[in-house]
Amino acid sequence: MPPAPVDSGQEFFVACLCAQWCGTCRDYRAGFDALAKEFPVMGFVWVDIEDHADAIGDIDVENFPTILIQRQDSVLFFGTVLPDHGLLRRLLETYAAQTPDESERYAVATPERRGWQRDANLRALLRAG
Repeated sequence: MPPAPVDSGQEFFVACLCAQWCGTCRDYRAGFDALAKEFPVMGFVWVDIEDHADAIGDIDVENFPTILIQRQDSVLFFGTVLPDHGLLRRLLETYAAQTPDESERYAVATPERRGWQRDANLRALLRAG
């Protein structure tokens, strides 16, 4: 099994939760890695949910690719995306344009997002692991 994913501690944390057996995930990886180079101030990790089941705890992945974006400990986005890297780029640009205070307010603005803070904080899980 490969080593567990590592949080680089950067302000933004972008995780793709996928599975090696998923052809869509395998195809998506090169573009995800390219975005990591395009946004060097953000920490990117690729998480195989089967190889790293212990690290991700009870985070529920319903489909692939699933993207999780955090600013510090605020989960800004958690969900399945179409395998179009332009969509992820736009999400990253949108969140990067927010002030830290705007991100904190955004993270708790709906019941769904408040649930993400409780159930999908991958940074906290990786620190605890």
